[in-house]
Amino acid sequence: MRAEVVAVGTELLLGQVVDTNSAWIGERLALCGIDCHFQTRVGDNVGRIAAALRAAVERSEAVIVCGGLGPTPDDLTREAIALVMNVPLRHDAAVMEAIKKRFVPRGPSRAMPASNARQAEVPEGATVIPQTLGTAPGLICPLGDKVIYALPGVPYEMHDMMERAVLADLRRRSGQAAVIRSRTLKTWGYTESALAERVAGRVEALEAGGPGVPTIAFLASGMEGIKIRLTVKAPDEQTADKALDTEEAELRALLGDTVFGVDDETMESVVGRLLAERGWHLGIAESLTGGLVAARLVAVPGASEWFRGAVVAYAAAVKRSVLGVSGGPVVTAEAAAAMAEGARHVLGSEVGLATTGVAGPTEEEGRPVGTVFAGFALPGSVPDAVGLRLPGDRARVRQLATISALDILRRRLLELPGHDGLPS
Repeated sequence: MRAEVVAVGTELLLGQVVDTNSAWIGERLALCGIDCHFQTRVGDNVGRIAAALRAAVERSEAVIVCGGLGPTPDDLTREAIALVMNVPLRHDAAVMEAIKKRFVPRGPSRAMPASNARQAEVPEGATVIPQTLGTAPGLICPLGDKVIYALPGVPYEMHDMMERAVLADLRRRSGQAAVIRSRTLKTWGYTESALAERVAGRVEALEAGGPGVPTIAFLASGMEGIKIRLTVKAPDEQTADKALDTEEAELRALLGDTVFGVDDETMESVVGRLLAERGWHLGIAESLTGGLVAARLVAVPGASEWFRGAVVAYAAAVKRSVLGVSGGPVVTAEAAAAMAEGARHVLGSEVGLATTGVAGPTEEEGRPVGTVFAGFALPGSVPDAVGLRLPGDRARVRQLATISALDILRRRLLELPGHDGLPS
């Protein structure tokens, strides 16, 4: 079965409200094994809403429209559905009584406004989905062997009706048991084009594989790397997970430690796990990143188990007096390595990480904007540093330096004896 989503509201088109409803509905449909190929946003105009619904019904067996069921004159979804169904609206006394009852507990000062009576207008032939959290009822509207579901735009009201009524009705209508599962591999180090070229063979093999074989999509995520999303439709969760496991192993064999995490994992959560596995603690020294590395680390739940703290040593004098950096330039590999070792000493940690560089807007110490050094100090090894040239303005350089430094530390931890060499 194919379903699609139509989100109603001029505020969505103007960017005043972000359409989170469509994303949530798409996720729930996927979990039920129902394909969703289109999502549409349309303003508060009865003709345009009706046109969007007609186009959706033409393409799909089920349409879920959210929004436009309120009591105000610009709530026009009921009227548009009636036009598409070619039926009149009728007044539903039972719905009217339910709406009135929701106002009774509010007292005489909160009597039901007359405009709420519009919410009791129901297209002829539609079935009402009772409201339990607000005043706008939902609707199940049959069109031959197809169906339109109308749900409120208020997210928690929409979630309730989807879970309580719509998903069960969709499963019954589809007559098939299936699930759609996705898994996202997160990478750092390749551009999108380079990554696609690296795994081109796998993409071709999967495209020729037929039903039950995962598909691959590439998702650029700005300063968080490139994501590879695997999606598969299967009869059950176990079969889907097995197919995803197999393909994940194939991609990891091609990409190695470029893959740093899966699904909700972040670079900082992976670094934290690798440290915790060894019982080690991390101390950091930041110059150009000015606390950005520490902010990402403390956002990880349980970070106190492996993160000691940070020294923001922005001025050269602080690098020398607090961290023990020797005289001379401070935008160098030597300075970064000394900062990392200084962080270990000052913060009492087994591992040190440091950042120094030139964020801009002008060069410093003869170094161009985007010059960054990430230093690291690990037990049993000489402190060292990696030099980078990062693109962008001041804000972008600082953000890229933050995740790049964490990635360098992640890779160093993976290289240590006693680890299986596989990234998370």
